[in-house]
Amino acid sequence: MKLQLSFPEERTISKSIKITGSKSETNRLLLLQALFPTIAIENLSNSDDGEVMQKGLKKTSGVVDIHHAGTAMRFLTAFFASQEDRKVVLTGSQRMQERPIKVLVEALRELGAEIQYEKNEGYPPIKIIGKKLAKNKVSLPANISSQYISALLLIAPSLANGLELELVGKITSVPYIKMTLALLEQIGVQTSFEGNQIRVYPKEKVKETTLVVESDWSSASYFYSIVALCNPGSEVQLSSYKENSLQGDSVLTELYKDFGVETIFEGNLITLRKTSENNIQFVEYDLSNAPDTAQTIAVTCLGLGMGCHLTGLHTLPIKETDRLAALKTELTKLGAEVEIDAESLTLKPSKSIVPGVSIDTYNDHRMAMAFAPLGLKRDITINDAGVVSKSYPDFWNDLEILGFKIVNV
Repeated sequence: MKLQLSFPEERTISKSIKITGSKSETNRLLLLQALFPTIAIENLSNSDDGEVMQKGLKKTSGVVDIHHAGTAMRFLTAFFASQEDRKVVLTGSQRMQERPIKVLVEALRELGAEIQYEKNEGYPPIKIIGKKLAKNKVSLPANISSQYISALLLIAPSLANGLELELVGKITSVPYIKMTLALLEQIGVQTSFEGNQIRVYPKEKVKETTLVVESDWSSASYFYSIVALCNPGSEVQLSSYKENSLQGDSVLTELYKDFGVETIFEGNLITLRKTSENNIQFVEYDLSNAPDTAQTIAVTCLGLGMGCHLTGLHTLPIKETDRLAALKTELTKLGAEVEIDAESLTLKPSKSIVPGVSIDTYNDHRMAMAFAPLGLKRDITINDAGVVSKSYPDFWNDLEILGFKIVNV
């Protein structure tokens, strides 16, 4: 599906959008529900990733194909390894088979897991024979994707002796680790996180409880970008969000002040309001705790003629695509001057955007959604636009609600 976006009206918006539950919280809670069936969940994400996770958790044997869902790959690896009655081959798309899993497999093997590589050492597909994991001490590099760490923490309460996890080096994904621990504490699991040591205590049963998933801040990021590119006075209301969010991407409320966007909390609603034209020419952010916002912020800067230097992006090359390389390629098409290295991106200020560009999405939902707001500035085409279903199936419908003109081409 190839879509052309434009915005035919004056760039002033006042609309309300409902966004479903956070993909990050949904996948964590689904795994905990599989371990403790007394947990009920409301406001689940309607994303492809959430559906893949639900289906995978129900499998007891055979091949489990998680397609492009990296979170599901990591969480299910830990889950199946700890379940005595499961014997599966966990696989995914061609890109998934190029994304490393070795650091998690080695940690699980240290705990006693039986996991074998089916093709290439260190990468899916992997054969898992579930076992009772009796050991309870393991270490991981602290600067890896938090999903490896969370995968171990989520199964920890179901292990006979819980888990003592040491993180070696500087920790780079603290908000997502804290999210996992907070969700464990919400179901009555005792945890501690002091320095580089995390402890999760065992728990046999969880009392009946209903947990409500907060809406996804990563999805909200695209509306921050849209409001930033609109005229002052524009506003978009989103539900359902918490001021004391567990999600690292909630840092958007602070970052987008630099783009003239104010965030107003009212109950479980937030209103994003463009209060002023921005007068800043260049911003610098360390996005170690919110790397999924990098694409959105870079595109916002381009749309406003600003420059940026974004650091803490060392996990982006192993995402759905190499996001740093993809960003450089697509921003350059639009006339931008971009430099990247292994963990950062620098965009020079530019006053013009090349019209009529087609953006390639590289099987990456965030590439499609991050570039879409530029439709406010120039006609733009998004190739393989259906990729948004991975995290936000309603995205294009919601943009039409805001006034975007979207045409199949």
